[in-house]
Amino acid sequence: MKRLLPLGIILLVLSGCASTKVSRISSDEVIDLSGRWNDTDSRLTAEEIVADVLSRPWLDDFLASNGEKPVLIVGTVSNKSSEHIEVLTFIKDIEKELINSGRIRFVANKEERQEVREEREDQQSNATEATAKALASETGADFMLQGVITSITDAVDGEKVIKYQVAMELIHLENNEKVWIGSNEVKKFIKQSKSNW
Repeated sequence: MKRLLPLGIILLVLSGCASTKVSRISSDEVIDLSGRWNDTDSRLTAEEIVADVLSRPWLDDFLASNGEKPVLIVGTVSNKSSEHIEVLTFIKDIEKELINSGRIRFVANKEERQEVREEREDQQSNATEATAKALASETGADFMLQGVITSITDAVDGEKVIKYQVAMELIHLENNEKVWIGSNEVKKFIKQSKSNW
């Protein structure tokens, strides 16, 4: 019994050290724990990219020639950086900014279209004639936005600088003309003990 008492105290102390504390914070609060690409970088970069693409001459040129808003789609955004980046989150941030601008129209991406097409096919057999959505009535995109995320890291003696560059291009789908090229950079300085590198 006397032997079990110290063991019980040790287990109690260790379990107290391993406890987890979770606090709710505002979703727009900036917290940068590791110095890696995070949700704030994604959101702010999307805002900068969209502000730039919508302020360039291609948009006014299209409106003048066609008399209506252009239809956009986001294509591939490749992650060529030195770390894992959740590209889908960044794409959704871009889509949100584009749609909410009210200056363009937007169509679903390849994966989303496939699911919608399957639903339309299903409606042909299972929905009433009055409510079934017609086949071959999709809106085609005029432009595709594509891009790549890269990074450069420089580190020495417990200090590190990471520069992320997001380069995007807007391509006219009918003639492959690049009507806009833009980029945004995020640069971070991280200082920590050498043992953590």
